[in-house]
Amino acid sequence: MTQSTHNSLAGHAVSRRRRGLAAVAALLLAGGLAAPAAAVADGSPAAAQHHRTTDRRGSLLSVTPLAALDRAGVQRWLTAQDMDTSRVRHGVRAYRLTYRTVDPYGRPTTATGLLTLPTGGPHRLDIVSDTHGTMVHRDYAPSVTTDFGRVPSYLNAAAGRAVAAPDYLGLGKGPGRHPYMDTASSVTASLDMLRAARHAAAGLGRPLTGDVYATGFSQGGQVAMALGKALEDDSPGRERPFRLRALAPVSGPYDLSGQEIPALFDGRVNDTSGLFYTAYFLVAQNRLHPLYRDPAEAFRAPYADRVEALFDGEHEEEDIIAALPPTAKELLTPAFWARMQHPTGALEKTLEANDTACAWKPSAPVRLYAASGDTDVPIGNARSCADRLAARGAVAPVLDQGDTDHFGGYKASAPQVTRWFDEISRHDRNDRGERS
Repeated sequence: MTQSTHNSLAGHAVSRRRRGLAAVAALLLAGGLAAPAAAVADGSPAAAQHHRTTDRRGSLLSVTPLAALDRAGVQRWLTAQDMDTSRVRHGVRAYRLTYRTVDPYGRPTTATGLLTLPTGGPHRLDIVSDTHGTMVHRDYAPSVTTDFGRVPSYLNAAAGRAVAAPDYLGLGKGPGRHPYMDTASSVTASLDMLRAARHAAAGLGRPLTGDVYATGFSQGGQVAMALGKALEDDSPGRERPFRLRALAPVSGPYDLSGQEIPALFDGRVNDTSGLFYTAYFLVAQNRLHPLYRDPAEAFRAPYADRVEALFDGEHEEEDIIAALPPTAKELLTPAFWARMQHPTGALEKTLEANDTACAWKPSAPVRLYAASGDTDVPIGNARSCADRLAARGAVAPVLDQGDTDHFGGYKASAPQVTRWFDEISRHDRNDRGERS
């Protein structure tokens, strides 16, 4: 992240932790909701649905009401986040879903996510999958935060679609630690969140059409691309309850080997972000794959004794950065720094496994949003993705948001994504002869 991005996101996180409980209470009171509790009371239609669907992936374990805002309330909230409100047509209601999924090894576990529904619009709703960017503290996740992490959910729900925003594994109220940049398990959690959202929305009286509009930012941009690939997988016998209608990821690290890692060495990634991403990636991936046997193989003293404990889901970003040296080069041992420049073995395989998100041919329209001024995830990632898609016969324009940083690129892109989803939805309804 650029320093300005880090300051913005960390500031949101710190203020959120100080006033989080009060903010949630205020939202619940404003919306006339009871204190958070499972919304599947015995004897209700939601309860019946709940009991029928608690034994498989994506099955719904609980629905917790979090917030209710009328249209004016959504406009005020988005204005406070310095976001465009021109697409706001409805109020929103937000819920935390707890659902069944699997961990990176295929073992049963649970995860949480944010489901946001519009208070108006059609009875049957299309759904937006929004996958979030890099976060280190579990309470930054969409179903827990009350700050900027909910912007895409409120933007798209207020425009008239349901929004499923997975927290991913190990974030929000899910158990364990987050397997950062393990794209496969993030896609699994996102697919299962869509399934859980389908059950929850039906129980809440707003059934889903099955049409999915996928977006995501930063880490979530890569997840969104890979999720689109999974949604369009037509392998024999594969369940396909959802139809991908549009794909609009923002500033995703789609090409770790060819773009993101080289940018760490040639100056296109700023020092603070390079340090943070490198440390987080290596610690999280080493929990899944043997990248190093002992932290001292990868990290210099005295950081080798502390770096793994910093990424436990309970530390703030600024505390982690303060406990580490200024740059990734000063964090890593000379041997591992050289290995990062020329990956081999397990490290090379780990990078390659995360570089396949754009290796397919979408049938749905795709737009790639990025910023030429981004020094967290350089725009070369989006251009590389567009080239890979083009090599398979797909057209995916890169929409450059200009000389702005990572966070600024997202703020510019998010309303454009919502507007584009509106256009595609309107076109689809016209093709079906439905009224807008």
